[in-house]
Amino acid sequence: MAGANLIYGAGMIESGVTFDCGQFVMDNEFARMIKHSVMGIPVDDETLAVEDIATVGPFGDFLSLDATLKHMRTLSQPAHLDRRVREDWQDRGATDLYARCTAEARQIIEEYRPEPLPDDVAQRIHDIVEETDRAAGVA
Repeated sequence: MAGANLIYGAGMIESGVTFDCGQFVMDNEFARMIKHSVMGIPVDDETLAVEDIATVGPFGDFLSLDATLKHMRTLSQPAHLDRRVREDWQDRGATDLYARCTAEARQIIEEYRPEPLPDDVAQRIHDIVEETDRAAGVA
């Protein structure tokens, strides 16, 4: 977080010898959370809830305040990390992070349909491959 702007190795396991789609989804989640953190956390009277703290006082109920809900939504909102209480997690199947991410990866692989490249772009890529093959003596 000290100025790094590259996260390397998403999805790689075994020192990069193997690629794991479930690991890739997990790493994407972590990268998104890091990006959120690196953007910074605003610190001012509103985000510190200075007035609310003075009004509610110690041991008061802050959860019912509008400001709490508003600022809670600015926190990182992971798609796969499960922050529910244990009982809720168990009632919903008690799946671990890797299982959820692997299921997401499988769904993406099965359902994703990329938009086709424009004809001129597809032709240019084809031409580049042919040129390279000829230059390498493959064609």
